[in-house]
Amino acid sequence: MFEPTIKDIAKICGVGVSTVSRAMNNHPDINPATKEKILETIKEYGYVPNDSARNLKRSDARAIAVLVKGISNPFFTNMIAIIEQECKKKGYAMELSHIESDEDEVDIAQKVVKEKRLRGIIFLGGYFSRSEEKLKKLNVPFVFSTAGGIPENIAKESYSNIGVDDRLESEKMVDYLISLGHKRIAIIAAETYEECIGRLRLEGYYDALKKHGIAADEKLIFETDEEINHFSMENGYITTKRLIESGEKFSAVYAVSDTLAIGACRALYEAGYHIPDDVSVAGYDGIDIGNYITPRLTTMRQPVEDMARATVKLLFAIISGQKEHQHMVYEATLMERESTGGIVN
Repeated sequence: MFEPTIKDIAKICGVGVSTVSRAMNNHPDINPATKEKILETIKEYGYVPNDSARNLKRSDARAIAVLVKGISNPFFTNMIAIIEQECKKKGYAMELSHIESDEDEVDIAQKVVKEKRLRGIIFLGGYFSRSEEKLKKLNVPFVFSTAGGIPENIAKESYSNIGVDDRLESEKMVDYLISLGHKRIAIIAAETYEECIGRLRLEGYYDALKKHGIAADEKLIFETDEEINHFSMENGYITTKRLIESGEKFSAVYAVSDTLAIGACRALYEAGYHIPDDVSVAGYDGIDIGNYITPRLTTMRQPVEDMARATVKLLFAIISGQKEHQHMVYEATLMERESTGGIVN
């Protein structure tokens, strides 16, 4: 794969290396049209300045990058710890980067790979449907783990993907609530655009209602606040307060993550609801804290430990040439705890 240098960019643009440098550093002593041409060429060819010449020479560097979207979600904490343990066993360094919600993880990946001379990348979380061309330019193997929105046009032979079937597992959770007699099930949904994880979990909610002959009531679907971290406890709290203030009748609340569910429990408690006597609450993910709040949270637990180990071991096997890219789907487990119960007349 062509990996351009600053000399290549200068040659393509018909200018000197110093002119390219001035354009990148926003120097005033450069023709605006020339500057625009250089910056467009840099973008087109995916050139990333190398700030570490020392690393550039280390083609045998034993390091991988772990890029985490949504680091505030405790769901990733155990996964990162396990990946780090497996890296140490293999004698690899782990370069951990936290990606903000408004950042493009593939842009960060391109930069980190260039600067650190990594052997591979793990994407934890994130959403990639708009990153097709940039993903094709990554010149190291990469594995998506618990990610959403992976472009359909990317050849499956060029990447690995590990996770659960979020739509199916979400459907199972709503099936369970319906089996308890609930029909007025409100949902706290997050990131419902295109094919991200939040959208898949919302579609699972619709699937379960349809299967059981229950008409979906759009008045019971509440999306999280766009201005706050989508999967935070704060957003679960704020969004559930909006649900309560709407005056709609509901007997259960399904939040598409445990963090949202915990926030929902607080809002319901403050409004005078008793869980599960007045309203049942269910989450999704299976984070540790859900087992220690009062009442203990019913959730759909993802096999975090298994997925984390499979992710890093597969990446190492691909790097060493022992395996080709793979696509693994794990099953979640319904953890029936104290926050859900049957309808009480």
